[in-house]
This record gives sequence, C-alpha cells and structure tokens, in this order.
Amino acid sequence: MPQERLSMHKIREVLRLKFDCGLSHRAAAHSCAISHSTVVEYIHRAQAAHLGWPLPDGLSDEELFRRLYPLPPRPTTRPIPLPDWLSIRTELARKGVTLRLLWVEYREQCPDGYAYSQFCELYRRFAKRLSPSMRFNHQAGEKMFVDYAGATVPIIDPQSGEIRQAQVFVAVLGASSYTYADATWSQGLPDFIGSQQRALAYFHGVPEIIVPDNLRPGVRRANRYEPDLNPTYLHFAQHYSVAVIPARVRKPKDKAKVEAGVLLVERWILARLRHRRFFSLAELNAEIRRLLEDLNTRPMRLLRQSRRERFEALDRPALKPLPDSPYAFAVYKNAIVNIDYHVAFENHFYSVPYALSRRQVEIRATEQTVEVYYQCLRVASHLRSRTPGRFSTLPEHMPEAHRRHLEWTPERLINWAEKVGPPVHPRGPGRPGASAAGLPHLPGGHEPEQILWRPAC
Repeated sequence: MPQERLSMHKIREVLRLKFDCGLSHRAAAHSCAISHSTVVEYIHRAQAAHLGWPLPDGLSDEELFRRLYPLPPRPTTRPIPLPDWLSIRTELARKGVTLRLLWVEYREQCPDGYAYSQFCELYRRFAKRLSPSMRFNHQAGEKMFVDYAGATVPIIDPQSGEIRQAQVFVAVLGASSYTYADATWSQGLPDFIGSQQRALAYFHGVPEIIVPDNLRPGVRRANRYEPDLNPTYLHFAQHYSVAVIPARVRKPKDKAKVEAGVLLVERWILARLRHRRFFSLAELNAEIRRLLEDLNTRPMRLLRQSRRERFEALDRPALKPLPDSPYAFAVYKNAIVNIDYHVAFENHFYSVPYALSRRQVEIRATEQTVEVYYQCLRVASHLRSRTPGRFSTLPEHMPEAHRRHLEWTPERLINWAEKVGPPVHPRGPGRPGASAAGLPHLPGGHEPEQILWRPAC
C-alpha cells in the first residue's frame, strides 16, 4: 500500500500520463521513476473507482486515497462456535490424526465455522498456554522417556545403622504423561534394566521407542546419529521389540516429558517422604507405589483430566503386548578363543569347538548359564561356574586325538598292562621295588591310583 501523503502526487501524475497523454504503462512508470507493477495497480484501482482524467474538482488527497483504497467491509457479528481445544489436543495424540482432519470434522458440524488457517492459529494460541513440556504432539503408544531423579532417599541398615542412598528411577509415557517410579541401590546396568522391565509391566505394554538420557550403563558412546548402546541394553530392546533412541547430549528438550516427570516425582512423592525413615528398599518402594497412584489419579490443572484417564484413553490401547517370557538379564563380553580352545569369563575357562581357536567370539552370561556365540550362532553352552582357575570342558569340543588321550585313565592303563604280561603290569610278582600289595613304590609315597590324571588342555 503506498504512503498516504508522499505518493499521492505520483498517483495523480500516473493518471494524467495514462488517461490524458496516452502513455503506456511502462512509459508512465519510467517517467515517474516507479515500477511497472505499481503503475498497473494505480490504473486498476482508478478504473474500479470510476476515476479518469481530469479528476473531479475539489477532490482532496484524502478523498482520493479513500476512493482508491476503500476500507474492507466490517466483519459480520454472527457468533462463530469455538472448537473444544482439549478434545482437539486429545485427538491429535492418536495415530494418523492430523489438525486438518480435525478441522474438516469441525466444519462438517459447523459449516460457518473458522477457516483452516484461523483454526490452526487459534489452536497454536491454546497450545502456548500449556507448559513447555506439553507442546509436543506425542503420539499414543509411541515413546517412553526414562531418567533418574537428582534427589536420593537415605535407607538405614537396621543391623549396623549404616545409611545408603537409594536412586529413584522415573519413566513417563509421551501422550498421557502416565508416570512410573521406583527406587534401586544404584544406576548400574542391572538396576537400570530391571527398572525399565518393571515400568513396562506397570504400563501393561510396550511402546515403540524408549528415550533414555545418555547414561553410562545404557549408552557406551553418545552420538547424535549413531549412538553406541551397551550390548545388554541392545538385547533388552530386541527382546521387547522396541527401539532405543537416546536424547542428544545437552538437549534437555529431547526428553522434556521425563524432566517434568522427575520434577513431579520429587515434589509429590519424595518431598512427602522427607520426614520418613526407611530401613529397607522394599519398604521405600511400597510407599513410592502408594504415592504414585495418587499422582496418576490427580486431575491435571490445565487439561482437567488425570494421567490415568488419559493413559486408559490414549496410550494403553496403542501399546504393544508384553512378550510371553520376561527378559533374562545377561552380561555380554567379546573374547578371543585361546589356543587350548577355551575362553575366560570371570577367571573361569569354558570350552568351545577347537576349530574356533584364535577366533573372536561373544560371551553371553546369565545367572545360570554361559553361552558362546560366533557370527551370531551359538557354538557352546555351559552351566555357569564361579570356581576361579578351573576348566569346564565338553568332550565334543576337543580334537579327536585329545579325546583318545583323555580315554586312557589309570584303570584302563592297568587293564592294558595285565593283557601284555607280568613284565609290564605294575603288580607283577618279583618286580624290583614292588610293595607288599604288588604295586611299585613311587617317589613321594604316592600309589598309582592316587595319581590325578588330567587332559592335556
């Protein structure tokens, strides 16, 4: 739109050059030092206002401006029904639902309602009134955010009086903000995996994605595009058919849901337990579970719904079912097979097929078993032994020559000697140095039956 005062003389000059002198649009633009499109606009507006040249006598600049640039018609005062924004936000959390689809449904109910652009603008204004952590449109059943609270809870040993600090784990579902919390002794890998197992059991289902912080137990190397997960955490994700996408380093907005969840747990659970004394982890977890139910059933101030109500309506129907069998915690370790076809785990040695000597394998150790994998194929399985410095050897892993050597026990040697004859048999009569029982004396006073025979490995 032209400036009201400075350009009015140019408008009059354009109209004179066009209607009186008969110049072309480009010639008039060149003469007035303005653009061709501006001349076109002036001429079109003058024709729409039925103005030519000369202009009517006594036409002031203000009147000319009002005739060329009339005010838009005043909007009608008809009432426009306002959508239910809380319902709109709830529906947006469902898979496949978009804001445009909701606008179409709104216009089907209210044909004279807001246009799409105004509908979106009004929704954005509504969303800005919510807390920053709630502005993300999380899809139902999509993400579970996990982290640890900064505050700890002291637990007193009833026997010694020693005080240990318990760590508090927090998990939050994205769409409903449904929250889980429990206390563990540490943030180590076994406790980290165990808390997530209990969280999935509490939610009665599995989301599509788990978003942890870059905690050392779960993420060995933080990377924006290709984070390196701990093998145990990776196999845990494979067991539950879930993807693990850690939050970026120093990007707290990537896990704003759990940041808000940690704050709620600290305010509404841990702060309420600050005057309590606990003597066991089970006692603390029982109180956390009681207060957690109160937190999830309390209506949220802005949405006027409880987290449990939103969970039942949004997340729970969208979660995948839990696997039939629970995850068995296992430790993974890479190892090189020794020349004696054994691998070491916690200072105990387990055999593998001898053809894998000097090859790299992966060890998977549970509470009961130790399994060895080569190129993702299991090649050996042993009962776990906690005796250091000993060997667990399966005959089928040994070369043929080693198995034949192992078959020559002391009893078999004596039986073989009996078949050869008295000169070879250790109990042969008249042999020099024979004892009263017919057995030869050995250095140190040992008898042949007392010799411990071991395989060459």
